[in-house]
Amino acid sequence: MHAMQYELTLPADYDMDVIRDRVARVGHLLDDWDGLGFKTYLLRERGVDGSPVNQYAPFYLWNTMEGMNTFLWGGAFQGLVHDFGRPSVRQWSGAAYEEGGTADSPAAVAVRRRRPVPEGAVLTEFMADVAEETRRLAGRDGAVLAAAAVDASRWELVLFSLWAHGAPDEEGEVFQVLHLSQPGRKELPRGRQW
Repeated sequence: MHAMQYELTLPADYDMDVIRDRVARVGHLLDDWDGLGFKTYLLRERGVDGSPVNQYAPFYLWNTMEGMNTFLWGGAFQGLVHDFGRPSVRQWSGAAYEEGGTADSPAAVAVRRRRPVPEGAVLTEFMADVAEETRRLAGRDGAVLAAAAVDASRWELVLFSLWAHGAPDEEGEVFQVLHLSQPGRKELPRGRQW
């Protein structure tokens, strides 16, 4: 499992309906993408759910590197690059994944929390705690799924969760889910990834 995300931070007066219309027009194109666990088409609007910015920030969990590479290098990503410029694409190695109690419900909200892996942490203990935190998050009312991943070049942890209802009482950045492509979600391995 491999996580990926890019962020397009847009001007404060940007018409976010442009993004909504774009996702309505092209979101289905990844509904059957080989190697993709899921892609969430995420939006933050300035002044909504505490967001200081307008932002389009899709989040992906990939089952295969080939699927991700085909997306990035095979032409699909070029449409976004053509329209908005080439964003920095963040990548994290999968650490844990769990389905939530409302896994079959449509996702309305996503929460992303990034934090550093503490200097001096015993990695086996820290990551075991992360796997347990992911399980706990997925067990909360309204959770569709929860995932954790680590960027070992920055020693940064990302915890990502989808929710069937409004913003949960979870620390992190809150996003609206515009669309969820999930061709390989059922194949994502559950639990810790080591």
